[in-house]
Amino acid sequence: MRRHVPVLIATVAVVFTVSAASAAASLPVVYNGVLGYAHINATASPPGANNWSCKPTAAHPRPVILVHGTFADMSDSWQALSPLLFDHGYCVFALNYGSFADSGALGIYATGPIEDSAAQLEAFVDRVLAATGAGQVDIVGHSQGGMMPRYYLKFLGGAAMVHTLVGLAPSNHGTTLDGIFTLESHFPGANATEADCPACAEQEAGSPFITKLNAGGDTVPGVDYTVIESGNDEVVTPYQSAFLAGPNVTNITLQRQCPLDQGEHLSMPYDHIADDDVLNALDPQDPVVPACTPVAPVTGG
Repeated sequence: MRRHVPVLIATVAVVFTVSAASAAASLPVVYNGVLGYAHINATASPPGANNWSCKPTAAHPRPVILVHGTFADMSDSWQALSPLLFDHGYCVFALNYGSFADSGALGIYATGPIEDSAAQLEAFVDRVLAATGAGQVDIVGHSQGGMMPRYYLKFLGGAAMVHTLVGLAPSNHGTTLDGIFTLESHFPGANATEADCPACAEQEAGSPFITKLNAGGDTVPGVDYTVIESGNDEVVTPYQSAFLAGPNVTNITLQRQCPLDQGEHLSMPYDHIADDDVLNALDPQDPVVPACTPVAPVTGG
């Protein structure tokens, strides 16, 4: 069943949603995209992530894997969600993927062929499962990172390994080339030419890759999907192209949920409302109430 969430949430004065049990050991959550994206680093893990001795609890039995978007990396994308999930008791893991043409040292990731990136995700999931002893993982991805895992689910056997996929402004049905150039302008050193960024060409609406990915339906059996998108998205255009159709799909438009949320594509990982929606997608039995307080473009909050 396809569901939309047009609910106006009452204003709440709480922004940091850390459980009392974990508050003593909590990590700071950076709800600010300007500060978050300043953490560009080719190797550093985000706070709370990649503790390979972490064992999932009964309350949160599935590790969560964070998958960044085009031109980004795991450090600059997850200064909010990684510590937030850690503070809520999850085992959190994140990866860099898709380095192309020896760009890894510069931190220009998620530019290589998406099929190759999906294979890297497959190997990372296997490593997480082996280390944690879990039977499945949940995946949360931004932009290409919310779309690329669907290739893993559909063509590389990932459906058996993944319980829930959450996409923040995912490029599920592609975008216009102008959207890719808009994204590129925010990442110094990025290059959206087809030669330097095969993933950029593959994400263009109507590309052979996008056509193959969505042929026969958007979803695969056994996986729960949540898409969280902003009506102001200037990278995934039109913004509705992020949404999925099929069983076990929840599509959320942030402005229908809270009119004060004026975030767009880049602010999504740093949007406190979207991040609380992620918590609810991962654990619908223990929901939090997002605070309907202002969110600014790029900065988030």
